[in-house]
Formats: sequence, structure tokens, C-alpha cells
Amino acid sequence: MNDAANHILVVDDDRRLRELLDRYLTENGFRVSTATDAENARKKLRGLAFDLIVLDVMMPGEDGMALTASLRETSEVPILLLTAMAEPEDRIKGLEQGADDYLTKPFEPRELLLRIRTILRRVPPPKAAPARVAIGPYIFDLEREALFRDDEPVLLTNAESRLLKALALRPGETLSREDLTRATGLRAASRVIDVQMTRLRRKIEPDPKAPRYLQTVRGRGYALWPD
Repeated sequence: MNDAANHILVVDDDRRLRELLDRYLTENGFRVSTATDAENARKKLRGLAFDLIVLDVMMPGEDGMALTASLRETSEVPILLLTAMAEPEDRIKGLEQGADDYLTKPFEPRELLLRIRTILRRVPPPKAAPARVAIGPYIFDLEREALFRDDEPVLLTNAESRLLKALALRPGETLSREDLTRATGLRAASRVIDVQMTRLRRKIEPDPKAPRYLQTVRGRGYALWPD
């Protein structure tokens, strides 16, 4: 199986665990996006297609059980629940809500990896959604790396397209300048990312000095917040 084709969404309010799973699954060939809670996950799911969701049960606001039940009304994407609750009835409840598997915390990352691969082998992949992200009045086509407004193309340089794609692949997620340098292949000082971001904002933002979509996360990097 070619794991590189599989896109996994990790949803967990624990930043350390989220970053650990992002790093571990990426190192094992998966493409990974992360979300901090159910609301953040829904934003990612509106813009991108995923092959599997790793979902924490105990989150503030809408918990993993409720999100699983809600997603099952419209989606067949495989869901692997993570929880600190080890009672059999908790596992049964998760499966009744529509989860495909259930892993109790703490767990070995290798066991999670094996379970993910097992699920992906037995569950047909979801139908791919159009790889398009809405950014205000603009539409960014990730496959073509092209930006449109009212079906008219917006001229982007190659560097601008790569930067926007890197952010659009992980909407709502903060990416450091180092992350973006690696993702775009811009082998230069991180200030180059700042310059390209300024240029992108001039083309997309109603007010580039007060960006709504291409946001700076102070001390950490940049994030795209699409509609």
C-alpha cells in the first residue's frame, strides 16, 4: 500500500500529542493535517478530502463521540478514536457512533500506525472531493496551483503559488517559516517567506495591512483561514 497517497486528519486538543502524531505519521509516509477541536476539524473537512481521521474523544466543546455521530450522517471517512477511557462500554459506544476502531491512551505510536494501516486496507477510500479552497471571493485550485476570482485567473508567481498551496493544504494550522521553506522548496533565508506573504496579501486581502485570510501568528509563523 502506498501510504504517501493517504491524507490523515489528527484531531486532539493536546498540543504535544498532536505534534507527536503529526511528526510520527509524516515520518512514516503519510500526509498529515491537524485540528485542535471539532470546530477546527469541520473547517478542514469542508476544504479537503481525508482518507482517515484520528479523533480524540475527550475534547472541550463538541467531543469526539458527538463529532463521530455527526460525521456519519454525511460521510464514510474512516475514524479511529483515541480515549483515556478504557471501559468496554466506552469502546462499544464509540463503535456504535460509527467509529472504525478505538485505541486507549496511553498507546505506542507503532500500534496506532498498525491500526491505521489495517483500517485503510479494509475500508474503501472515500471519494475525493474537489481540491479547491475558498478564500473570500477567490478559489484556489490545489491540483493546478491556480487562483481564480469569478472564474477568471489571478496571476501568481511560482513562489506565490507554492506558498499558497502549502498553507491551503493545512487550513487553520500555523506553519513556521521553516515549515513553509521546506514545503515550498524556497531554499533561502526565511525572510523570503515574509516577502512572498506580503505579495500574496496584496493580491488576496481586501486590506493587506489587516489580513483576514493570510494571518500572522506572532512568534510562530503564518496560517490560512479560508471561508
